[in-house]
Amino acid sequence: MSVVDFRSRLPVHAPMTLVLVIAALGMMRVLTQHWREGAVLLGGALIVAAVLRILLPADRVGLLAIRSRPVDILCYSAFGVVITVLAVTITRGSFDFG
Repeated sequence: MSVVDFRSRLPVHAPMTLVLVIAALGMMRVLTQHWREGAVLLGGALIVAAVLRILLPADRVGLLAIRSRPVDILCYSAFGVVITVLAVTITRGSFDFG
């Protein structure tokens, strides 16, 4: 099976499902007081969305296609990188309001 065959047989909802699973794992980490790991997973979910938007044809990306391909790739990757970099570089401070 070639890559083209795999991409054409991929269910339309699979890319969005993968991104949502990664984001859900990130939210679970955030809710269990591991906000940095969760934020990295959330940023990673956006980067995965950008990669999927690059690799998959327009009829197979499903709900990941919001605008034109270049705009989607730019937004997904930019927000993903920003979230990941912020999560990795913030070392001080507390969100404790107590």
